Amino acid sequence: MKKFFLSHKQAHLFAFFAAYFLVALALIIQKKFNLEPCPLCITQRIIFMVLGLFFLINAFIKPTYLMRRLTLVVLSITSIIGMVFSFKHILIQSKAIDVPNECGVDLNYMFENFPFSKALNLLFKGTGDCSHIDWSLLGLTIPQWALIGFISFFVYTVLLFRMNVK
Repeated sequence: MKKFFLSHKQAHLFAFFAAYFLVALALIIQKKFNLEPCPLCITQRIIFMVLGLFFLINAFIKPTYLMRRLTLVVLSITSIIGMVFSFKHILIQSKAIDVPNECGVDLNYMFENFPFSKALNLLFKGTGDCSHIDWSLLGLTIPQWALIGFISFFVYTVLLFRMNVK
């Protein structure tokens, strides 16, 4: 297969910066348009940050055969988890999944008034707020853009593995 134009370190640092750029972009959109992120939005941001952190760690690890395989698995699973949460968010926004309005609890309220495990459970469940579409670009909502981002990271991970970036 053709040689990748970036070194192992450069390729993984690029992905790290891309992941954190997407989180920063989400925060800019949130502040500029005065949006309140729902628990699924927060979850997707956390997954992007974890994905970026895995890319950063991997940038400084020697790309041995075993590490390349482990990296492929970890980054792929993290990307797929992000895809699942984004897809669930898209289904909620398209009304394909019914979410009761009474579960629309504020994030701060959840963590202040519930045990940590219950708050995490509520966070990953989604709320009625998740069904509201606050912003779109080119006809795509934020969760749809996030899904594209997670798919892109998954494809990038597979390409890095297949091209044997050293």
